[in-house]
Amino acid sequence: MHTEFIIIGQGICGTWLSYYLQKEKRSFLVIDDNQENSASRVAAGIINPVTGRRIVKTWMIDELLSFLVPAYEELGDHLGINAIEQKSLVDFHPTPQMKLAFDGRLKEHASFLSQSADQNKYTGIFNYDFGFGEVDPCYLINLKQILSLWRRKLLSAGQLIGEDVDIKRLVQTEAGVTYKNINAQKVIFCDGIHSAGNPFFKNLPFALNKGEAIIIESRGIPSDHIFKKGMMLTAIETDIFWLGSNYHWEFSDDKPTEQFRQQTATLLNNWLKVPFSIVDHKASIRPANVERRPFVGLHPSQKNIGILNGMGTKGCSLAPFFAKQLVDHLLYKKEILPEADITRFSKILAR
Repeated sequence: MHTEFIIIGQGICGTWLSYYLQKEKRSFLVIDDNQENSASRVAAGIINPVTGRRIVKTWMIDELLSFLVPAYEELGDHLGINAIEQKSLVDFHPTPQMKLAFDGRLKEHASFLSQSADQNKYTGIFNYDFGFGEVDPCYLINLKQILSLWRRKLLSAGQLIGEDVDIKRLVQTEAGVTYKNINAQKVIFCDGIHSAGNPFFKNLPFALNKGEAIIIESRGIPSDHIFKKGMMLTAIETDIFWLGSNYHWEFSDDKPTEQFRQQTATLLNNWLKVPFSIVDHKASIRPANVERRPFVGLHPSQKNIGILNGMGTKGCSLAPFFAKQLVDHLLYKKEILPEADITRFSKILAR
């Protein structure tokens, strides 16, 4: 079998990379084991332009939003779904200090932040003592349907093999690479945390962390906003809400923990005034990195081996933009943004 590109992984990165290659009418084959608890399949798909305790704009957010909104709308039209939904985020201040921090950023980030005149608007639904601000626009990406419907299209077109990759079977040749009976010009790794153990990219400064989320059912929570009080709460289906997430830098496995379940149950009991029930509990390990900048491009000394990875918690906002950059680099030799180009790690990748 011959193809131009082998793509390892069909999470958010592999999906966008294969989508842009298909738009360019290039041949490719995706290999993915459809792991249920991969980071892309556990995430809610929230894009929040202003984050952190310091309430600052996320990296490149203005440029990213101008690109990704039409990109998701186009992909949604292709799949026949609503792929992106604009929502505002209601940020309940957990402490007086956080309220002051938010208020202090209002003028600086006026395009995203505002303070509601009606601070009692949600008192029938939530307990909160220090008011709330709003972040608008935020976006919710329909990850579940995007990943499953794109996978279905790839399968029907014979462009996806559903299996776990045995990297020992990957061989470099003068013409490119071979994997089992597949000959290709290049292989691109979009396989999340697995690249941290990949012999080609294991020296990259990955900083894997574990996150967990609780799925609840409740009929009393509005679905037209994202709510935040320490954690994010957002509707993912009718009366079904995702609550998350946390960060564990030390962990022994990728399984849900009873500690997180108990902590979030306590949070919900203290926060919600409406009935709810916990219906699921998920966990995953994120492919984050020390710099909080993506890994994009071809290996400096292995020109047939590439990567699109290291998105951390920002996969929904970063993947479309950098997948397009990578495709333009592969096909038209255009430059990748230096902050994301893996040539910045040429020295450690040469070891």
